[in-house]
Amino acid sequence: MRRRPSDYVISPARPEDVASLIALDLAAGQLFAPTGLLTEEALGDHVPETVMQQAMETGDLLKIAPADGEPAGFALVSHRGGTLYLDQISVHPDHGRRGLGATLMRQVFQVARQRRLKTVTLSTFRDVPWNGPFYRKLGFREIPREEMADWMLALEKIQAESLDVSQRCFMVRKIGWL
Repeated sequence: MRRRPSDYVISPARPEDVASLIALDLAAGQLFAPTGLLTEEALGDHVPETVMQQAMETGDLLKIAPADGEPAGFALVSHRGGTLYLDQISVHPDHGRRGLGATLMRQVFQVARQRRLKTVTLSTFRDVPWNGPFYRKLGFREIPREEMADWMLALEKIQAESLDVSQRCFMVRKIGWL
């Protein structure tokens, strides 16, 4: 039986989830192998355990899982430059194409509202279907280079060490406060 997003629960990640989150992040990263957009080293990379642990302490790491199972995906966020930044979102391919990424993103929007932040930002590959086009469907728009904040330019410089940043963009979505 194929599970629907309503069969999954979003909750804060816990220390005992770290190994599962790393495994699913690595599995999700393999979706990029045929694109040629990541170096071999980057394909074997994942969010570091220390980053996950720090994010758990601040409530910045959310997981989505079947009520009776291991995590199927996660969203890692941080507060940067007055916005909620989506550092990473990963859904295990075995749970893909069920709306879990969009469900996680709606929770990220809720976190931004709770923190009274007006925008959510991210950086992504512009044309990979589960990247730029996916976020555009969720209401994100590309930020023109001349409008990028200094922290975005600094982050792009770090990304350039393992990614073709000419294929990437920063995006923003306004968040209405409830």
